[in-house]
Amino acid sequence: MSHPASSSASPSDDPRGARPSPAGAPGARVLYEEKLTAAWWMWLLVLFTGLVALVALAPINPWVAGLAALVAAGGTAVALVASTSSIVITDEFLQVGRARIERRFVGAAEAFRGDEVRRVRGPELDGRAFMNFRASVGPVVRIRITDPVDPTPYWLTSTRHPERIVEVLSQPV
Repeated sequence: MSHPASSSASPSDDPRGARPSPAGAPGARVLYEEKLTAAWWMWLLVLFTGLVALVALAPINPWVAGLAALVAAGGTAVALVASTSSIVITDEFLQVGRARIERRFVGAAEAFRGDEVRRVRGPELDGRAFMNFRASVGPVVRIRITDPVDPTPYWLTSTRHPERIVEVLSQPV
């Protein structure tokens, strides 16, 4: 596993930047993949929750305090790992977290950084949009959905490489 703050954006050695897809998508080739893991500083929460439990319960019973610190830190670590999301783009599908859509229903994509992120995540946000945000990942990409039977106007997801996603989704399918 890579460092917690790293993202696994992986164009590969193939001339098209693609690699064989994982099982479950026969024939599709992965064009882009990114894991939205917690930043290194989020792991300080693990230490902090353990320390708080230890300090709060140490005067009562040191053994219970130690056990509570381990449980609190372990629970926080599990929550951080469980909240990891991924973005996978193949020549057939786009998958963000657990949501998946055929590429033929994917429209234009736009990258946002800095103050623009606050604008698209705030006042301009459509409540029908699919959202995949991570606190430790600032930039976002907005991906229009063109499926006529899907009421979702767009997907808005955190990503460390919004321009790369826009580039990959701009390529013809």
